[in-house]
Amino acid sequence: MKLDKKDILKALETISVSGEGQNMIEADVVTNVNIFGDEVEVDLVLKTPAMHIKKRAEVDVMKAIHKHVYEKAKVKVNIRVDAPKNKAPEIKGKPIPGIKNIVAVASGKGGVGKSTVTANLAVSLSKMGFKVGLLDADIYGPSATIMFDVERERPLSVNVDGKSKMKPVENYGVKILSIGFFTKPNQAVIWRGPMAAKALNQMIFDADWGELDFLLVDLPPGTGDIHLSIMQSMPITGAVIVSTPQNVALADAKKGVAMFQQESINVPVLGIIENMAYFTPAELPENKYYIFGEKGAKNLADDLEVPFLGEIPLVQSVREAGDIGRPAALQEDTPIADALKDITRNVVEETVKRNENIPPTEAIKITTMAGCSAVKK
Repeated sequence: MKLDKKDILKALETISVSGEGQNMIEADVVTNVNIFGDEVEVDLVLKTPAMHIKKRAEVDVMKAIHKHVYEKAKVKVNIRVDAPKNKAPEIKGKPIPGIKNIVAVASGKGGVGKSTVTANLAVSLSKMGFKVGLLDADIYGPSATIMFDVERERPLSVNVDGKSKMKPVENYGVKILSIGFFTKPNQAVIWRGPMAAKALNQMIFDADWGELDFLLVDLPPGTGDIHLSIMQSMPITGAVIVSTPQNVALADAKKGVAMFQQESINVPVLGIIENMAYFTPAELPENKYYIFGEKGAKNLADDLEVPFLGEIPLVQSVREAGDIGRPAALQEDTPIADALKDITRNVVEETVKRNENIPPTEAIKITTMAGCSAVKK
């Protein structure tokens, strides 16, 4: 079979470059393509010396040519690294056109209700008249599809300026993208970091988000690879930390705040939300039982000198609302809806203050090969 260089270049256009938001051709990664019969030699120049990035680029090129051009082609990939010299490594977050504020919602540990809080913040913002999107970046435990009752929905493919993009699924005025749309309900996502990062990049840059006032990013619990990938891919306006009042959760929440405040990351912390602050029985609405401790997250916020955004009680209706895919923030004139509205208003106020007083987040410097070193406070 006679191979054509135009077909090869067209195949390479299907490969996204990690952290760039562009394909290999747009990002000028491909410097030369030579064809000798059924042999194809592709020269690439990358900006990072990381071994897994180089290996992934090589594999992606081979797969693209075999899939789109000729499955029996003999492909050779030559990779040259052109990393900036005498300059600290940087991870740049490129602005996403049309999105004004990107707010990461994080927690030091799992089980504190981070995803529930994120879903209700999104709905509350929408009810206030903002244009809102939600990116479910909890790759290994996605739940946005359940909480918004869109498990059976799938993002559609739309053409935007000649490029194929994913159209987020929309419900309750919130645009949603989640890895849950692309996996079966009982399927476990068992991916290494680079694979998860690639999936996130596709949901971020290959999506038609349109005009948004807020994009909420539901991060996985803890501090690690996915968090760095998110901050590598886009400029985070600020972070919201969710915790419960007990000491075990607060110890991890403190680490979450420290991650964002680390000098090499430097993402403003908009504040801390205390979830499951107290239990109030429906038959005794005036009674408050502090099952997990009292004002633990508020005291932590005071100690760390970050804003306290509010507390959410432990109420059965919040759990039931999440399970049936109708977030509690949709309720009208209930104590829980009012609490969520107050917290959302505080998030908006802190975002406005942050934008008035601090320059936009542009770059994150990585100081060690492993990512971020431990923080000493």
